[in-house]
Amino acid sequence: LAEFATVSALMATLAATAAPKLSEMSEGTKGEKSGKEIDKILTQAGNFYQSTCDTEGRGRFPGQEKYTMPVGLYATENKMANEDDHADDSIDDLADVYTALETFNSYDDDEAKNWSSVFGTTNVDATAKYPSGAVVMDDEYDACENCASGGKTGSEEWLQLFNGNTLDSKFQDGHFIYVVIPGGGSGASSFPPVIVVADLENPHDFNNSLEP
Repeated sequence: LAEFATVSALMATLAATAAPKLSEMSEGTKGEKSGKEIDKILTQAGNFYQSTCDTEGRGRFPGQEKYTMPVGLYATENKMANEDDHADDSIDDLADVYTALETFNSYDDDEAKNWSSVFGTTNVDATAKYPSGAVVMDDEYDACENCASGGKTGSEEWLQLFNGNTLDSKFQDGHFIYVVIPGGGSGASSFPPVIVVADLENPHDFNNSLEP
């Protein structure tokens, strides 16, 4: 009985010390999967950019009615006048995104209102993975002169890229979000848009970007 009690106590101690490690491993695995899903989204974004570059004359990302228009609330449309100034503005806008990411570490952060959902907050497949209390926006079609997107919203274009399927974060409070800083200019002075994708669970830790 004494030996049994000793073994039981030892096993209990081992279980208590191992539990935090197992939890950390589980969270780490979720983080790795989230990073891979973000990379898949950016890969499709790059493919979309190249395709629209060939068919529309200028590459754009899903949700952009044309390459000079933003997705999310970090920037405004780039006009053709004062091209150099707009290039500087785009750099500043992108800097604002990364400044915000420094403290954007929770799904219920008010900063989320500046971002758009990749697949939509009301999409049937994505709803279960959209955390209650989050304030992410759904991209809307913004009609403009010479718009190239044909009336589709960002989530509609993303769903088309993924054959109608969504990518869900493995985190309970996760959801994939993005912003696009618009491009602008023309000829040798043109500059491309930049897309930043993040996981709403913790955008500070789980994000990546693509500049063509």
